[in-house]
Amino acid sequence: MDRVAPVRDVRALPKAHLHLHFTGSMRPSTLLELADRHGVRLPEALSSGLPPQLRATDERGWFRFQRLYDIARSCLRTPEDIQRLVREAAEEDVRDGSRWLEIQVDPTSYAPRLGGLTPALEIILDAVETTSRETGLGMRLLVAASRIRHPLDARTLARLAVRHRDRGIVGFGLSNDERRGFARDFDRAFAIAREGGLLAVPHGGELSGPSSVRDCLDDLRAARIGHGVRAAEDPRLLAQLAEAQVTCEVCPASNVALGVYDSFADVPLRTLWSAGVPMALGADDPLLFGSRLAAQYEIAREHHGFTDAELAGLARQSVLASAAPRDVREKILADIDAWLAL
Repeated sequence: MDRVAPVRDVRALPKAHLHLHFTGSMRPSTLLELADRHGVRLPEALSSGLPPQLRATDERGWFRFQRLYDIARSCLRTPEDIQRLVREAAEEDVRDGSRWLEIQVDPTSYAPRLGGLTPALEIILDAVETTSRETGLGMRLLVAASRIRHPLDARTLARLAVRHRDRGIVGFGLSNDERRGFARDFDRAFAIAREGGLLAVPHGGELSGPSSVRDCLDDLRAARIGHGVRAAEDPRLLAQLAEAQVTCEVCPASNVALGVYDSFADVPLRTLWSAGVPMALGADDPLLFGSRLAAQYEIAREHHGFTDAELAGLARQSVLASAAPRDVREKILADIDAWLAL
């Protein structure tokens, strides 16, 4: 009789989480409570308790997505709100098997309500430090500039991030609508960040095609690509990513929610995997997309046929692409092997 391979709990699989946005990590119940406390009227798309119907493949759809995100962000008004969000994000990650979390934030968006840009960043860093210590989850911060703001603002953020590197900032990103502006407009900001010892982790290759990934590689010297899935449309680019071992932070649930792909089965996980491109699965914005980290591994299993050994491989790739210290990496990698040996 053939032995049936065991199906292990993906929530127990140790992993690193490298693509999680700050406000987007919020629990829906917390959003409702904070909105009530601060007198923010939420649209039904945020108050119904269900993920909103989104499709951001055109300008109008992206505007609606960004508007919902901005409304949710307006509910974060005090240091206590920030501390709560960070702690709950960590608790959700721990529940999903995360051992290391790099959470991404643009402090510019929180500065008006938290006393300015530097105070806002320091409040966020305090929350990350406290939460990491109290939960045992390794946590670091990625500071991200926005494509819709002036490149000089990005340089300011890069310098601020470098100045706070010893507080736990490990990378510098570029987020918002990839179709706006050019990556090369932000090359100086990324040079400041890299020279200051930070990883370059811009978004590319989700709403825009393979060229946006190539621009991140050529103009910003990306160490990781936020999303990057559209690289699957260009075999030469796939080969370049694989040869350089540049990790794509793939977020299947958000790809489908935003209309980049019609179904989970259409997300090109197998294409990237077969090409040898490292991947780190991420939840992106659970508040708006309705699923967290472990669910992304379930998508790989259920819709792409990833075996437990391959899921363990994905988890290893996430750890190796992280900024975790060597001893932390080695411990997580050993625990991944232990999960697979069950």
